[in-house]
Amino acid sequence: MSEREEVVVMDAEDMRRAITRIAHEILERNKGARDLVVIGIQRRGVPVARRLALALSQIEGTGIPCGSIDITPFRDDIRPRPTTLTRSQSEVPVDINGKRVILVDEVIQTGRTVRAAMDAIMHIGRPACIQLAVLIDRGHRELPIRPDYVGKNLPTSRAEFVLVELMELEGRDRVVLRKPREAPAKLP
Repeated sequence: MSEREEVVVMDAEDMRRAITRIAHEILERNKGARDLVVIGIQRRGVPVARRLALALSQIEGTGIPCGSIDITPFRDDIRPRPTTLTRSQSEVPVDINGKRVILVDEVIQTGRTVRAAMDAIMHIGRPACIQLAVLIDRGHRELPIRPDYVGKNLPTSRAEFVLVELMELEGRDRVVLRKPREAPAKLP
């Protein structure tokens, strides 16, 4: 196994500022918080979604519903696909029909996770629209999916790995880029 070099690309304060900026962008685009529902993609998108909903609530002075969506049954690498999605698999606290759903994940790469999340949301209800907020956009899209709100664009190679560590899960906030170490040159 090769060793990897780690580079911290966002610290806790950078993450806080990015979430606050995204909250302001969401409120500006949607002309306030009316009919907004924030839904995090399980697992790592959920703490980011909760922080975003809190920031939106603090700015607007009103509670913003926040939930989570389990995309496992909708992934394209697992068969068979479900015919129904129960609320026990996902926690969506309000009826999303006609609402503006802010779908949240920590990192977007290929777009396949987001596609699965949109399928899961459409099984629950029919929102007026779905907007995507991500903390990190690392590129490498395989599907024509683009986030509406991005904390940081982080161009990467496919050999690199982006890890978002969250206080709620790892006990600290930071975003780490893991780069493969260069193999030593072979002598002739």
